[in-house]
Amino acid sequence: TELVPREGYPIRTVHIAGFRRGLSPKMLVGNMKTAWLVIRSVGEAKRILREFRPDVAVGTGGYVCYPVLKAAADMGIPTAVHESNAIPGLTTRLLEGRVTRILVGFEESRAAYRHPERVEVTGTPVRAGFRHTEKERARRELGLPSGERIVLAVFGSLGAGNMNRLMGDVIRLMGNDAPFRLIYATGKRYYDEVQDMLTRSRLHSPMIDVREYIYDMPKVMSAADVIICRSGASTISELTYLGRPAVIVPSPNVVNDHQTKNARVLAEAGAAVMLPEEGLTGQRLYDELMELVRDPRRMGEMGEASARLGVQDAADRIASLVLGLAAGKE
Repeated sequence: TELVPREGYPIRTVHIAGFRRGLSPKMLVGNMKTAWLVIRSVGEAKRILREFRPDVAVGTGGYVCYPVLKAAADMGIPTAVHESNAIPGLTTRLLEGRVTRILVGFEESRAAYRHPERVEVTGTPVRAGFRHTEKERARRELGLPSGERIVLAVFGSLGAGNMNRLMGDVIRLMGNDAPFRLIYATGKRYYDEVQDMLTRSRLHSPMIDVREYIYDMPKVMSAADVIICRSGASTISELTYLGRPAVIVPSPNVVNDHQTKNARVLAEAGAAVMLPEEGLTGQRLYDELMELVRDPRRMGEMGEASARLGVQDAADRIASLVLGLAAGKE
């Protein structure tokens, strides 16, 4: 409600909440309220649709999309839902039998649907900055050496507590004679903690670049040889768009464990090493990184496997399909 108007687009809202998974009395009461909101929000959506009279309605899989796409389908308006995760979430499953088209990020996702004839593999769009950056140019613009091994570690804009501790162990194992350059975005919550650890450990290597946040992420990801990260849908699409090998530690704190399922697609294709966070140690993470950076051939093969999963023209595919629905060509 803040960002969309800032870009010059009007926005309307409906009253809706997500269902919570659990059987506690508090959750049961909350889900009863949500069920009422679903009924109410479909009516709200229909009033907006009658006023706006769209040619097509598009959703991106979050629970707020359900009442709008259900209302649109009930009113005979062509509909599409884009599911960027490898396995459909609850909203996409509920809409599967109603929408005109289901757009997915991976070919492997098609088998997860009861109506594969409605599924189109479009990929997931990446930010524009990724489309205009290649490795050597990115390194020149960032002032990074051409022949150096560069590892990027990032776990979301706020960071992650346990991963922060593991990365602290990795940095200590690297020492002042670091065998590769590490660019590590700690997240706002943990930056001071990491800086204190560096001071206490007397680590002052120019090869260890700790930042609170990375503002030029497309450029830094493009410059990296290996990326340590989570496996949210956007991150996966960026990795495969660039064709970068990755060490992926899926977040254990997401609904339906979808990050593990996303990461498994890359791991099974040979594009990533997947390490479950439970039981993971800094030593294990460091050893995996060292195996990769010492093996250029393996990194190259993983990068090629990653690129084969990527869809370079995802935005164009989605736009073309949506325009076709709006024009009645579907």
